Amino acid sequence: MQPEDLSGDLSTDGLELAGFMNAPVGIMVLSHRRILRVNAEIEAIFGWRRAELEGQSVRMLYPSTVDYEKTGARWHRWLENGPRYEDERFMQCKSGEIIWTRARGRTLTPDEPFRLIVWTFDRLENRAPGSAALTPREREVTRYVVNGLTSRQIAQALAISPRTVEVHRSAIMRKLGVANTAELIAKVIVER
Repeated sequence: MQPEDLSGDLSTDGLELAGFMNAPVGIMVLSHRRILRVNAEIEAIFGWRRAELEGQSVRMLYPSTVDYEKTGARWHRWLENGPRYEDERFMQCKSGEIIWTRARGRTLTPDEPFRLIVWTFDRLENRAPGSAALTPREREVTRYVVNGLTSRQIAQALAISPRTVEVHRSAIMRKLGVANTAELIAKVIVER
């Protein structure tokens, strides 16, 4: 996605719009979890065009309905006690790829936190929940696992042997306390 050329309009409103649209961080304005406005970086992060996002539920950016609901409940509890919220979470691109992001939000209506919120999103590479316990390579393997790749496919992507991928998967599952790939995906995407 190309940034908008707003250089011809140097009025205050034009500069504010240019700053919003071309900020180097994804910015999204929501009302009651519906997307009102996004900038060019949101298009780049998630792969959706602005027209496809604006007016839609933010649910379309979550890997699961459970994750959407749990995150919303967490946001609401937090925002009732203060105007800002921040976390890291998996979100889903238009292509179906699941990516790790940092989300920061501020309600502009503290009396009714979901009425109007500004969010910023940064794409974080090779990070996963509980990642402090995981090595960088284990975080990388986790990212591929949640996107449904097999050990052989992960090995090809990382230029390592499938057996090495299996060793990393075993270590990840032990460190995160899960018994199989389904539990790993649930832990990473849903249970944060």
